[in-house]
Amino acid sequence: MLGHKSLLPKPGDFITTYMAEDKIILSHQSDGTFRAFINSCTHRGNQICHADSGNAKAFVCNYHGWVYGQDGSLVDVPLESRCYHNKLDKQELAAKSVRVETYKGFIFGCHDPEAPSLEDYLGEFRFYLDTIWEGGGAGLELLGPPMKSLLHCNWKVPVENFVGDGYHVGWTHAAALGQIGGPFAGLAGNRADIPFDDLGLQFTTRHGHGFGLVDNAAAGIHRKGDGWNKYLEDTRGEVRRKFGADRERLYVGHWNGAIFPNCSFLYGTNTFKIWHPRGPHEIEVWTYTMVPSDADPATKSAIQREATRTFGTAGTLESDDGENMSSATYVNRGVITRDGMMNSTMGVGYEGPHPVYPGIVGISFIGETSYRGFYRFWKEMIDAPDWASVKANDDNWDSVFTNRNFWNEKLNAAE
Repeated sequence: MLGHKSLLPKPGDFITTYMAEDKIILSHQSDGTFRAFINSCTHRGNQICHADSGNAKAFVCNYHGWVYGQDGSLVDVPLESRCYHNKLDKQELAAKSVRVETYKGFIFGCHDPEAPSLEDYLGEFRFYLDTIWEGGGAGLELLGPPMKSLLHCNWKVPVENFVGDGYHVGWTHAAALGQIGGPFAGLAGNRADIPFDDLGLQFTTRHGHGFGLVDNAAAGIHRKGDGWNKYLEDTRGEVRRKFGADRERLYVGHWNGAIFPNCSFLYGTNTFKIWHPRGPHEIEVWTYTMVPSDADPATKSAIQREATRTFGTAGTLESDDGENMSSATYVNRGVITRDGMMNSTMGVGYEGPHPVYPGIVGISFIGETSYRGFYRFWKEMIDAPDWASVKANDDNWDSVFTNRNFWNEKLNAAE
């Protein structure tokens, strides 16, 4: 994930970001498309652009003055004819380009020409994303610039937390939930009277994307009087008309989700995270706020305020998670400790193909269905020599989820 078109709305607008530890320039082209390229001069490797964002006709390396166009092409070299005797192949010396594709305004980058298209990579998860990225209005956008912070953990730890850890919410965040109130307050303390089987669902799809759903909780941590609650009520009817009642259920629920590998979000709370790895033991956390594009400015501001209050860099819930994520990384650096096994069996057998929802669906928001789906695909990517090997598994990727009749039996029993 590189960003969203709302972060660079005009031709010439750019942001600088990362893909893993490679620095990237993402630029809005004059034809309305987006181009991305490595932020490193092809002369001596100096960083081309040091700004976080802006608008530029060209990018000039401050080492020797080589000039790159908005598309990364090398357009000018000082003293070219005298120093290089007109033999410099500027086309060959363009900044290395990145494959860029967009979906519903969100911009993704890829280095591998053999990788599937973005739509194929998102696959069945588009069924879910369309429900909120289109919604009942003009879709979503990101409010930037992002808050940036360092967290001492491996990048997979926060992704696994967002993709499928509903179990920690009532315990880790007990004190904060008690103060915030709202639909999550009843989870505080993991009390025995939690309506476990009626709390929501978990979902995982082909390429490790997934989320947990808490029913009727899209208002999340937002105050009753703010515009987000009204926006949901005003637009849910259009979602039902466009997508049906089963997806309206998704629209008015709260999501903790992730797009493999390193993009996570909380729909309802409306925080949006990109986890940039800094080696195996540190990440840079970029936090945006996700808002409806057609909401009025006051509503957008209210959503951003509450998202920052809870999941900003110093947010009441963010700080709880950061402690756990750091500990889960550093305590396992010991030779004996890291040779141990961790348990991820919650909900095994209580999940399977669903007659309505694509992928594999788990019985409750509190489970590890999407956690297992994330790591299943991570291992597949580690083991596969190329994308052809990954594609060969498309028809049987979900065979590890063995209870194929779980949902048919459960739904038939309820009739």
